[in-house]
Amino acid sequence: MGPTGEDPRNSVLSRLAESVKAISELPECRNAFRKMYGNFVRRVKLLSPLFEELRDSDKALGVEEVIALESLGEALNSAKGLIKSVNQGSKLYQALQRDKIIDKFHQMTVKIEAALSKIPYDKFDMSEEVCEQIELVHTQFKRAKETKDTLDSQLEMDLSIAVGDNEPDPVIIKRLSEMLHLRTINDLKKESLAFHELVIASGGDVGDHFEKMQALLKKLKDLVLTESPEVDNSERDKSMIKHRSPVIPDDFRCPISLELMKDPVIVSTGQTYERSCIQKWLDAGHKTCPKTQQTLLHTAITPNYVLKSLIALWCESNGVELPKKQGNGKNKKAGCSVSDCDRASIASLLEKLAKGNSEEQRAAAGELRLLAKRNADNRVCIAEAGAIPLLVELLSSSDPRTQEHAVTALLNLSINESNKGAIVNAGAIPDIVDVLKNGSMEARENAAATLFSLSVVDENKVAIGAAGAIPSLIKLLCEGTPRGKKDAATAIFNLSIYQGNKARAIRAGIVAPLMRLLKDAGSGMVDEALAILAILASHQEGKMAIAQAEPISVLVEVIRTGFPRNRENAAAVLWSLCTGDIQQLKLARELGADEALKELSENGTERAKRKAGNVLELLQRVEDSIDL
Repeated sequence: MGPTGEDPRNSVLSRLAESVKAISELPECRNAFRKMYGNFVRRVKLLSPLFEELRDSDKALGVEEVIALESLGEALNSAKGLIKSVNQGSKLYQALQRDKIIDKFHQMTVKIEAALSKIPYDKFDMSEEVCEQIELVHTQFKRAKETKDTLDSQLEMDLSIAVGDNEPDPVIIKRLSEMLHLRTINDLKKESLAFHELVIASGGDVGDHFEKMQALLKKLKDLVLTESPEVDNSERDKSMIKHRSPVIPDDFRCPISLELMKDPVIVSTGQTYERSCIQKWLDAGHKTCPKTQQTLLHTAITPNYVLKSLIALWCESNGVELPKKQGNGKNKKAGCSVSDCDRASIASLLEKLAKGNSEEQRAAAGELRLLAKRNADNRVCIAEAGAIPLLVELLSSSDPRTQEHAVTALLNLSINESNKGAIVNAGAIPDIVDVLKNGSMEARENAAATLFSLSVVDENKVAIGAAGAIPSLIKLLCEGTPRGKKDAATAIFNLSIYQGNKARAIRAGIVAPLMRLLKDAGSGMVDEALAILAILASHQEGKMAIAQAEPISVLVEVIRTGFPRNRENAAAVLWSLCTGDIQQLKLARELGADEALKELSENGTERAKRKAGNVLELLQRVEDSIDL
């Protein structure tokens, strides 16, 4: 018997019943996938009588039956995660990712049907009525497995037109609003929060969907302003709105300035700030999030287009003048806008880059480095003038200082999204990797930061890994200055999102230095080490390499005493290591993981609670098997 007195052979039935209950109680789905979501939930509900009848039966379950039911339980747990994410996630993002979502639904159906096929129903003591019902459910899953679901054809067509046409028929936007249940300002606010969570989870890397979502939200916003019941368009109320001072929602205020944000951006902790405020904070040398005091995994900032659109919507509906970007006023300052850029000066600098002697090239590259750092408009001007290919050429300069200026100028230029493509197209990646391998320490560190900036684009992750950057990044992680180590760590983290680069990092020996940093609290690199370990642990080779480093004791200690995000990542690594490895599970239990995980499952972040719960369930199974 287990500690609760329940027969461990039957505890699987309790877990299955709880999974079915959790899926059945999820709220109605209101997005593009509501039909397939509803069909799936309905089928799962029909499984409930099987588990209830078996649990109430006097007949004990044999080993074969328990194994088959465990397999079904794993499939249902996986399914529960998917349908929760579909129900709670960004409706627009999922609609744009519809093919991937449909594939996931199909894979989930195949997995559950396979599990149902392994269950030896003839060995169960079931009533005829339940037998018929389970047979019906199994038949439905078989039928669903044979044919992939599709979205409503009208929705498919409307999405294609709305994304591809700058001025689609208003009737199409109206239909999308209805079919996606994005009808009111409140709906759009929830959509913004859902997409914001997605941005955080992906590290700000959601491909080209930012622009598509921004365009769709703008069109839906315009519709809502004219038709939403939350907006009263009477002249009387318009007049009242104009003459009162509306309370600015807290979500729309910058945590630093407490003013309404005009250009909101997201930092690595997921917090949003006004761009100019957080940039001043970062430029002053701070490496923490002002609001949460967490160490920033990296200092890149990502535009929060969704929130920006909602702020604009709120301003219009409340009669508030839309915030103006800095640099749009008439007060002229050097380098404040594209029109203010000294194009003649930039042209002169480019002439020196192309034809000057070594000293003139060094000085010109240094000037461009500073200009590109100063503001966004300069970055556009410099790139448009044709500086990028010339700077790429100077990456091979024999003069260390010229090389430093060139790679740092490219780093500053790469902050602009369109410049990233221009830098890669100029063939810069192999040369930047060469600087990372052979340059001065400052050049190596800025090369690492440049590779991180470029790796925000998915296809660049592949190219950077293939160019041999990862071993040199690991070397910088071991021997760089504190800033250099962080630059190397952020680059490795971002590159390792791509599966092939995980293998490269593992084979290049990343685990050993990460473990050293993790065990050295004074290194200032515990956050980064854990974040990288968490992403590598999802790879089979990574899991094996991490396990060989004997990390369980330090992971348990972090779960017990670490900061929230570190506890979350430590639990994620522990879960990966313990899944399918009874020796790791036994060691974790011996080191007191149960108590630390129980506390984390109650007080951690949402992801930490899930991971802690998963490990606790594995630990309970080990204990139950021992009791058997």
